[in-house]
Amino acid sequence: MKLSRRGFLRLGMLGVASVALPIGRMIGPMNELAKAGAVTSPPVEPFQVPLPIPPVLKPVRTDASTDYYEMVQREATAEILPGYRTTIWGYEGIFPGPTIEARSGRQVVVSQRNELPVPVVTHLHGGVTPPESDGYPTDLILPASSSHDANHGTGHHHGGAVAHGTRDYVYPNQQRAAMLWYHDHRMDFTGPQVYRGLAGLYIIRDEIEDALPLPRDEREVPLVITDRTFTADGDLYYPSLDPTLQGQPGVVSSFANGVFGDTILVNGAPWPVLDVGTARYRLRLLNASNARPYLLALDPPPPNGPAFIQIGSDGGLLETPIPHDEILISPAERFDVIVDFGQYPVGTSVRLVNREGVGPTADVMRFDVARREEEYSEIPDRLAPEEPLPDPSEAVEVRRFQFIAGFFGWPSTVNFRIFDPNRIAARPRLDTTEIWELHADPEHPIHLHLVHFRVLSRNGGPPGPWDAGWKDTVFMRGGSAQIIARFSGYRGKYVFHCHNLEHEDMMMMENFEVV
Repeated sequence: MKLSRRGFLRLGMLGVASVALPIGRMIGPMNELAKAGAVTSPPVEPFQVPLPIPPVLKPVRTDASTDYYEMVQREATAEILPGYRTTIWGYEGIFPGPTIEARSGRQVVVSQRNELPVPVVTHLHGGVTPPESDGYPTDLILPASSSHDANHGTGHHHGGAVAHGTRDYVYPNQQRAAMLWYHDHRMDFTGPQVYRGLAGLYIIRDEIEDALPLPRDEREVPLVITDRTFTADGDLYYPSLDPTLQGQPGVVSSFANGVFGDTILVNGAPWPVLDVGTARYRLRLLNASNARPYLLALDPPPPNGPAFIQIGSDGGLLETPIPHDEILISPAERFDVIVDFGQYPVGTSVRLVNREGVGPTADVMRFDVARREEEYSEIPDRLAPEEPLPDPSEAVEVRRFQFIAGFFGWPSTVNFRIFDPNRIAARPRLDTTEIWELHADPEHPIHLHLVHFRVLSRNGGPPGPWDAGWKDTVFMRGGSAQIIARFSGYRGKYVFHCHNLEHEDMMMMENFEVV
């Protein structure tokens, strides 16, 4: 066995000669134990910091069809832990980045300028986007201050469309109202660059949603949930093999199955608190963690009825509401839910908890029912017109993909192959329907670019309790799932991958090309 300069094991296997294979893996809970013995964040008293709300970015100009935005990706410092200054990489220098609010059918153009010391790529997650603006992992924006060529900081040449300093991303928004998000998607380094702060919300609205009597304004609250670990002086701790992110990719072996932090942040604040009134609130949940899933619940639960009424998923509003006592949300998934704080007396404190957490990661945030408020909202029995499920009998292809986590030097693979930007794993025809059979071992949130899909089945039975609606990410804890999608929108090359970002960086990704 031989170590390359990138710190990978060089093995001839799986029909690929001398490929670079990442070293070592451990399951998530073992990861947490390993981390706890190495770096532990400074202690923080929970429920002391008010919940921040990311600012809404204003367009720099508009015309009849398009809103134009400008963003700068730059290094900044922020007080995340009280009393500490933390260096972040942020869109507009903040974490999370500013929220873009768009209208369905109205185009948005975002000019991204890179003032960081490394290449970046921006992906609009959940966007029905032309391939040149989708954020393909090798379509780099090189640093504005750099004179380096396309290989700068990548370790090797990937042949992407490289821009120097700035790139305009065009988002047509020809899709339903939904909460999307944008984040870095750079080849080999997505995990550490998102971890340092490169993520933000992108909300599409439409007339159907506007007409519903749902909670709005201050009662519509985005919750971007992440986990991070901090050093003793308050800096972010990410176990990169090369902390400069300019050469050797990857993490130390004990974190290869995902980086799990010991501090839970919501909208960039540790275990924050939000004062609410005795009314319904719309909570728009995003799990923006690198690897950690959350099993969310309320403590105490409401005395009458379920904790959450789900009204939307990754792809927008459901047809009808669905009650849940708890919600399992994996990295990249979104859940749009209503919580009725009118069921609690004034003075009640309600914790949003993570039933899969241990110690400090068992708490997420707290809601304090601080005042009486008049109720103006309703939860309609019908939310959005049904978009018919594609007919499985019309599927022109059934494809099978296995997502297998590597252990003890073996790679994370899709169908036993590591990612190759030049290989196409599937070529769906435009405006045709396909069924994909996904198999996972052991745990993977699987994300498809460009398309939304429906979950047809799990392990040969019905979909799971959190599979409702149109999805772009499906969470699998072993076993199999069938999904169905219509490949409409644009021709071109896109990727699908595990959204455990350490798995993605370790090449658990494949290309598909719509032809």
